[in-house]
Amino acid sequence: MSAARSAAARSEFPARVALLAGATGLIGRALLPLLLTSNRCGAVHVLLRRATPGLPTDPKLTPHVVDFAHLPEAFPAVDDVFIALGTTIKAAGSEAAFRHVDFDFVVNTARAARAAGATRLAVVSALGADARSRVFYNRVKGEMQAAVSALGYESVVLAQPSLLLGDRAALGQPTRAVEVWASRLLAPVMGLIPKGVRPIEASTVAKAMLTANLSGTRGVHILGSGAMQASAAR
Repeated sequence: MSAARSAAARSEFPARVALLAGATGLIGRALLPLLLTSNRCGAVHVLLRRATPGLPTDPKLTPHVVDFAHLPEAFPAVDDVFIALGTTIKAAGSEAAFRHVDFDFVVNTARAARAAGATRLAVVSALGADARSRVFYNRVKGEMQAAVSALGYESVVLAQPSLLLGDRAALGQPTRAVEVWASRLLAPVMGLIPKGVRPIEASTVAKAMLTANLSGTRGVHILGSGAMQASAAR
């Protein structure tokens, strides 16, 4: 893109301020460089539970170490919010601890950002999320979706990926046996599995979330795994 066209693009789409929670996970790590390189994003605030080495050095990036259970009142003023927080019941240690992260931390962040002026929200949920589900994991994800959708954002994107693919070990995270075995066993027949349930690369989810958020379409939108797979193929 020429300098003139780049300047015109910036004029047509004023730079927005983004907030990312969950920058150390598979999707968050893939999303952060996309935000930093987007000409639609002028600054990026990252919320972290602890100081994290290895984050990009970029003048657009401002990290904040916070307690997600008690977020500070002096919250950064932002336009767009991306939440990729999440754990597993096994890693959390109990259903209550899992809910604390996947519901409380997510809703706390979305609520605080909305109070600080944010108007667009994109959240990582899960395939099968349903507040009425008998499956605890799916029920918590569904309840989270309902809670963040009621906070008054102009635009809410709920990404529902199937099983995630990515190198957790490279991020210093414990591997998840289900993901490892799925990638090995299904690799030879991946193209035969329907897109809606096929394991999905974390980078694909990140790109789809950013695109959907930047569209600014009003209302609550479910970003299904199949749709994200299809957008990556285009």
